[in-house]
Amino acid sequence: MPDAEVQRSCQWWWRRSLSRLQSRLMFVVSLIFAVMLHHPAGAYDPLDPNGNITIKWDIMSWTPDGYVATVTMSNFQMYRHIMSPGWTLSWSWAKKEVIWSMVGAQTTEQGDCSKFKGNVPHCCEKTPTVVDLLPGVPYNQQYSNCCKGGVLAAWGQDPSASVSAFQVSVGQGGTSNKTVKLPKNFTLLGPGLGYTCGPAKVVPSTVFMTPDRRRKTQALMTWNVTCTYSQFLASKHPSCCVSFSTFYNETITPCPNCACGCHSKSSCITSNSKEAHKKGINTPKKDNTPLLQCTHHMCPVRVHWHVKVNYKEYWRAKIAVTNFNYRMNYTQWTLVVQHPNLNNVTQVFSFDYKPLVAYQSINDTGMFYGMKFYNDLIMEAGPFGNVQSEVLLRKDQNTFTLKQGWAFPRKVYFNGDECMLPPPDAYPYLPNLASATPLPFLTAAAAWFLLMLQCIL
Repeated sequence: MPDAEVQRSCQWWWRRSLSRLQSRLMFVVSLIFAVMLHHPAGAYDPLDPNGNITIKWDIMSWTPDGYVATVTMSNFQMYRHIMSPGWTLSWSWAKKEVIWSMVGAQTTEQGDCSKFKGNVPHCCEKTPTVVDLLPGVPYNQQYSNCCKGGVLAAWGQDPSASVSAFQVSVGQGGTSNKTVKLPKNFTLLGPGLGYTCGPAKVVPSTVFMTPDRRRKTQALMTWNVTCTYSQFLASKHPSCCVSFSTFYNETITPCPNCACGCHSKSSCITSNSKEAHKKGINTPKKDNTPLLQCTHHMCPVRVHWHVKVNYKEYWRAKIAVTNFNYRMNYTQWTLVVQHPNLNNVTQVFSFDYKPLVAYQSINDTGMFYGMKFYNDLIMEAGPFGNVQSEVLLRKDQNTFTLKQGWAFPRKVYFNGDECMLPPPDAYPYLPNLASATPLPFLTAAAAWFLLMLQCIL
């Protein structure tokens, strides 16, 4: 090829490459700006697009200086629950309201009520903080769906246990629909950070059915507050990791190093140390500080997925969940897995299972959780701090393969938080897979290399 023609070819190649690079950079920059401008109150979970916690205020009656309202908290998240020590709800009053009394919940502080003579309010704080009552309180302090220590089950796991409620009597507030001022700046801890609540919005009044189901009544006024969860707000590191193994490869792919952050070794203990068997090691701290077993990943929880058997029409995988936190057990735990073959689950052993069909045309996600009174509790780190099960799946001959890590999950969530997976190039591979490199790819790579060499020379 003449030098002039080579030079023209090189110039054309560089222009085309720069044009493609520019368009891709523009796309990346646009995506970054979109993420930065995305408000955290609109947190979005692609596996549970409609998941949220809705707080509903129903004014049931007016009083001489305010109103009596029922506050209902409903967890509409399919696989994310609120565990012990439970939820904490706070807000700011719009005027100078006080809380005269509460049933089914209490504020953590009374505040300065010195200006009141005679009857003293339950709380005079401008921003009250409310918590659920513990089980076993006297009947005259109980309210429907209260007194569970703030624990809320996930909607997909147990809808009947996913609701909490209390009654509040508000004074020095509005006494009609026109004079009531909605509370603002709602904050929800569940039990830690992660939730962002939007503003209160007036909605059509809630309709109630009498016990004999022959008469309907309705609230005098209703407003809703919607709170959504973001894992990025909850923690800067994941709280779980995933490891892989197979029957066709002796290599075990471990969790990535420091998957949940590189903690100081002074904050963890080894499983065979004397401290691990010390009395009282499982007692939680007031600030919920974890005490982890020393591992290379430093995660409180590890999920292991093992491809166990390959039958003619089926294949089987084993799932094990291990707790490495000596100060926490996990009640009502959930494990969500995304895999294309979950549309053909034949049998699940030892766990309960529920498909999560967020999009009607796609059935590739499912929730595993413990059987009640059998393994719905994962004990603290130690010999009993794990649960395991197996799942049998029917093959789709058009899609099933053991190549390129197809048999491993695409995403794994534990208790609603996404776990860190190993890098794809570390997955266990089929023997002699390297010899199957396609010839056309090698030919194209060689041609590209020769063109680059000519341009450089």
